[in-house]
Amino acid sequence: MNLYEHTIVAKQDVSPSQIKQLTDKYSKIVEKNDGNLVKTENWGLLNLSYMIKKNKKGNYIHFKFKGNGKIINELEKNESIDKNLLKYMTVKVKKFDLNTNYFEKKEEKETKS
Repeated sequence: MNLYEHTIVAKQDVSPSQIKQLTDKYSKIVEKNDGNLVKTENWGLLNLSYMIKKNKKGNYIHFKFKGNGKIINELEKNESIDKNLLKYMTVKVKKFDLNTNYFEKKEEKETKS
């Protein structure tokens, strides 16, 4: 099985319940196609480098999973017709970094120390 990191960017006006629905929807697609979802991260609302479809910000959701290429085809087929998404990207990796959370809030880091 190959290791993949998959990130989707939803529109800035998507509600938290819609973010949860998007996360569940794409997690189920991975599992339905014999994939193994290792980790899901909600990075929150972040600034975009440039405007995409009149949006300056986007809600980022990041998935780490094991699987085959047919999962990628199924994910991208569904994402291309989803009106709530701005962008999506999949990267094949050699190993997962499960320890580092790059988008953790500073207050959360201080309370853990």
